[in-house]
Amino acid sequence: MAVTPLLLSAYTTSTCLGRGNAATLAALRGNRSGLAPCRFETVDLDTWIGEVVGVDDQSLPDFLSNYECRNNRLARLALETDGFAEQVRAAVARHGPARVGVIVGTSTSGILQTELAYRQRDPVTLALPDDFIYGTTHNPYALAAFIRAYFGLQALAFTIATACSSSAKVFAAASRQLALGTLDAVVVGGVDSLCLTTLYGFASLGLTSAQACHPYDATRDGISIGEGAAFALLERCMDPPAGALLLLGSGESSDAHHMSAPHPDGLGAKLAMQRALDAAGLAPEAIDYINLHGTATPANDSAEGKAVSALFGDRTPASSTKGATGHTLGAAGAVEAVVCALALTQDFLPGSPGTESLDPTIPIRYQLRSARANLHHALSNSFGFGGSNCSLVLGVAP
Repeated sequence: MAVTPLLLSAYTTSTCLGRGNAATLAALRGNRSGLAPCRFETVDLDTWIGEVVGVDDQSLPDFLSNYECRNNRLARLALETDGFAEQVRAAVARHGPARVGVIVGTSTSGILQTELAYRQRDPVTLALPDDFIYGTTHNPYALAAFIRAYFGLQALAFTIATACSSSAKVFAAASRQLALGTLDAVVVGGVDSLCLTTLYGFASLGLTSAQACHPYDATRDGISIGEGAAFALLERCMDPPAGALLLLGSGESSDAHHMSAPHPDGLGAKLAMQRALDAAGLAPEAIDYINLHGTATPANDSAEGKAVSALFGDRTPASSTKGATGHTLGAAGAVEAVVCALALTQDFLPGSPGTESLDPTIPIRYQLRSARANLHHALSNSFGFGGSNCSLVLGVAP
């Protein structure tokens, strides 16, 4: 059953491609990647990462000093880009602080702050330093609490942590709250920052590549971990102006096939895409571009490719932009929703930096290089560990 479209009245993203939408757009149009060999912190791994420049140059306001950590600094960097914070404050002025909510996604939140604190343990008691505050840094809710406090909001706020689908699911959760009437506007998005646990953890699973990742390539061999932040402001709008960006539908599924591996035939992925199409009231042929989850692991791309082929055949242009940004994990859903927003409003198909020789066993229409195109509807896929899947359909108002 189709749902009422929602207005994305503002949106922004910052990744290793640069700070803000303009930098992201220029990099994607130019088929450029922001990935580089890992030099983060004390990490000693043969892998490539996507690091955001200038995160540690950010400082939080004094009244939010308890939230000091890399993840919240990255959040603030993004919030204060593309005029997004001003748009949120304008929404608060329109609706009131008790009617603007916060629903955000992350996978590791401020875990780096805990890693740094462990280095400063008391040598005798092993106690963590007194200035370490778990609740406002490492705790996943810390991100939502920080944003709520940053804007002085009083409404519902929570964090979704479903691994790599976290910040896609926030759009679905926000749409339900807006439909219920509990809120008039919602700040949605996702933030994930680099940390040792993520980098060593994925390496221990054998999922990281020693080169820049190349999704859907015949020689793909693993992910490149990135960090990033992206936000959107969702509001009801009964009569959106022509060209306005809309969330038309979302679809979720949970196939619970395996702790970390996708269902080999992409059954959960296919169900999420079909539900998103149903919610948007669209047939598959109405979609002009698919932003694939496309992590560049052999299993993930194969499974997603089967699901996309089953629904769309080989007629719909599709690409993974993780060769440009890296896999931003809990932020990926929001980052790639903004990529779709830019594709729709700036009339282009994003390419896939790093991908050269397509896997011939995946029969989809894969877009290697960016190209001009007049797009009306885009679908974005985000699939998390444990089969926690989410697809979003975005479009422009006619």
